[in-house]
Amino acid sequence: MQSSCVVLPIPSAARPLRLRSYYTPAKTPDSDSNSMSSSSSPKWAQKTIALHPATRGCHLITPKIVKEIENDLSGFKCGLAHLFLQHTSASLTINENYDSDVRDDTETFLNKIVPEGRSAPWKHTLEGPDDMPAHIKSSMFGNQLTIPITNGKLNLGTWQGIWLCEHRDSPTPRKVVVTLTGI
Repeated sequence: MQSSCVVLPIPSAARPLRLRSYYTPAKTPDSDSNSMSSSSSPKWAQKTIALHPATRGCHLITPKIVKEIENDLSGFKCGLAHLFLQHTSASLTINENYDSDVRDDTETFLNKIVPEGRSAPWKHTLEGPDDMPAHIKSSMFGNQLTIPITNGKLNLGTWQGIWLCEHRDSPTPRKVVVTLTGI
């Protein structure tokens, strides 16, 4: 293992900040039979996926995502898929992929806990009475996911699927940047 240490002075601090990094060269498969490392070099792939406008609610988008990335995905034995939604009024989450009632019930729950309409207490109303509640809902679920890749497939559980949760009243096209990394 190789290590390096860098000392950076910080003007307002009494002590300098000390950063230490470690690099362990990959072992060859012959040298360690229990090693997960491979002789393959790490690789990256990235694609921006345009999603068609969806009505308000939670939508299963796993098939669309997998279809769009399957050629790149098949080249990874082990890695991570990172999905980033480029919007602030919709969200991504992983949840039930079989029973659509779960998606409907999730939308009902969100609408009960985040007040909407002209009588809601929000200051930000320039883009409509549904916009500020959409921002809050987006922050609750988040706009990014990380999913393991195993043998060229997203390693989701049996009943797990990727959802796009559209929080605005008007259907809006959305973009998801998918970044794959691994070996």
